[in-house]
Amino acid sequence: MAGVALLAREKGFRVSGCDANVYPPMSDQLRAAGIEVLQGYDPAHVSGMRPDVVVIGNALSRGNPLVEHVLDEGMSYVSGPQWLFEQVLVGRHVLAVSGTHGKTTTSSMLAWILECGHPEAPGFLIGGIPADFGVSARLGRSRYFVIEADEYDTAFFDKRSKFLHYRPRGLIINNVEYDHADIFPDLASIQRQFHHLVRTVPASGTIVYPADDAAVATVIEMGMWSHGHPFSLDDAGCEWNASLSQPDGSAFSLGNRDAPYCVAVEWKHKGRHNVCNALAAAGLAETVGIPLERSAAALRDFRGVKRRLELLGCIAGVTVYDDFAHHPTAIEVTLQGLRAAKAGGRIVAVIEPRSNTMRLGAHRERLPECTRDADQVLWYQPPGVDWDLESVARESATPSRVFQSTDAIIGALVAELQPGDQVVIMSNGGFEGVHRRLLQALESAVPSRAG
Repeated sequence: MAGVALLAREKGFRVSGCDANVYPPMSDQLRAAGIEVLQGYDPAHVSGMRPDVVVIGNALSRGNPLVEHVLDEGMSYVSGPQWLFEQVLVGRHVLAVSGTHGKTTTSSMLAWILECGHPEAPGFLIGGIPADFGVSARLGRSRYFVIEADEYDTAFFDKRSKFLHYRPRGLIINNVEYDHADIFPDLASIQRQFHHLVRTVPASGTIVYPADDAAVATVIEMGMWSHGHPFSLDDAGCEWNASLSQPDGSAFSLGNRDAPYCVAVEWKHKGRHNVCNALAAAGLAETVGIPLERSAAALRDFRGVKRRLELLGCIAGVTVYDDFAHHPTAIEVTLQGLRAAKAGGRIVAVIEPRSNTMRLGAHRERLPECTRDADQVLWYQPPGVDWDLESVARESATPSRVFQSTDAIIGALVAELQPGDQVVIMSNGGFEGVHRRLLQALESAVPSRAG
């Protein structure tokens, strides 16, 4: 929604908005764009201005006081995805990136490849803030528009997945897993939505997908009418392929069926998952005229995305990362990447199960195993999570503890961390600002540690 606001502002609309809790980095970019954000959902926010249109996000439901006011007053309202299609995407060559994991990073890579490989700047709307652009959305000047395509529902009045509004000509399906337990009963229902997306891609369009993902294969087998292009890590016979040159993913080679593993890339990122993201982005970019060599050059300079294993600081030899992990697989691959880097010291994971699916406990049975590459795990049990995180800690092979407050987490970390340790803080929310507070506490503790 912050990205939609930026695009509306760039198109010349006067824009304001409201939310219950806006936190960095999105709050920072809205402030920098001069977009006023009001706290809470008081009907007075819109009653005085009589807006031309109210764009309603999917977090708001019937019973919300502002939603009820908009309906009672007969105001014009629309969902974010519908507004986006009508005002921005019509007439553009839309390149959509979908999947349970990796959408934000892959979208950012693809937009950066287009930025470096085409003479005109692409437009984009991404769910995070790519460091290379500094904003999550812009209109761009070329006919290409890159969009992160989410399977979550559209609005309280439109229960289709958001990505069905985007009508892409090029589509990446990175992976498909069970998620969003608050709206989907099972994996099959999610696969059905992905197939609805496949149905919207024209016959002249392109779908890029992993060759070895069984859940994606099920989607493709339902029917595909577009040009299909599989990719694979470690399969030289696949249409697009990649091979790790370093086990942590910091160096790899890209290739295609005619020339496997032909282009070398060294970059600052880690993890097999990021190499797969890069391969998918480079593959789709090649279908719009950017050769692998140009994609590789862009990827070497790619600076990453805020809150995707973002390095926040290193104090007294302790390195602190922020990561948006919201699913057991995301937790697992991030920790695998850190472990493969063999940087020395312990890996300490601090995890808040904040997503709706996590809060419902739908992934509870996978949590003990997904943290096996950490040396220690500190779980935060936020208010409203009424299932037993203590049982997760007991079943984990990794030493794990559960905390009821972020103050207690910070206190434990400051008391126990040693030079060389790596702390990765995992949450898809603000996590009570624990990232900044931990850095400040470590800084304050430096004199006593030295003594």
